[in-house]
Amino acid sequence: MSEVFEGYERQYCELSANLFRKCNSTSLLPDGEDKKKQLSEINAGVDEAEVVIRKMDLEARSLQPSLKAVLLAKLREYKADLNKLKKEATKASLFNVNDSRDELLESGMADAHTASASQRDRLVMSTERLNQSSERIKESRRTAFETEALGASILEDLHQQRETLLHSHNKLHGIDDAIDKSKKVLTSMTRRMSRHKLITGSLIAVLVIAIIIILYFKLFRN
Repeated sequence: MSEVFEGYERQYCELSANLFRKCNSTSLLPDGEDKKKQLSEINAGVDEAEVVIRKMDLEARSLQPSLKAVLLAKLREYKADLNKLKKEATKASLFNVNDSRDELLESGMADAHTASASQRDRLVMSTERLNQSSERIKESRRTAFETEALGASILEDLHQQRETLLHSHNKLHGIDDAIDKSKKVLTSMTRRMSRHKLITGSLIAVLVIAIIIILYFKLFRN
């Protein structure tokens, strides 16, 4: 996504430099078809520059917040540059061509030298801004990659912990089943022991009664 913004940025810088040159050269042209053609090209170029600015705005707003803030700040500078470009285009279209040729040539040459130096400075500044933006974008991208890698590592750890918890839950469930079975066995054994005790007690009582009866007959019947 950032590469798309950089492409629009380069496109705008080239358009801006070219249009400033055309505005300065158009001021030197006499009224005629050539000047009309040049002004038409300038107006078309300004429209194209506005389209590129809108694309840059849309692209910047679609990025993650850390990148968006940086790119929108840069975009404000380009919008200010576009406003200057529109003023230059207006000056070129309203330039008074009835001045004397000598004054036109003299002022035109001075403006051309000034504009050339200004354009060189603008190109140098644009190149520096591009390099700085590229470095900031690379740093932001590197940070994003590191954050993504950290997030993936955390997710992997959470997945492993979940598997461990599920395994422990299954073990506990198995232990609960074993305890339930043991309880059932112990209950069954307790019931059997109780029945055995009851039977044993009954047998002992019967034997005692039988012994008493036998002794009675031996002692009192003889």
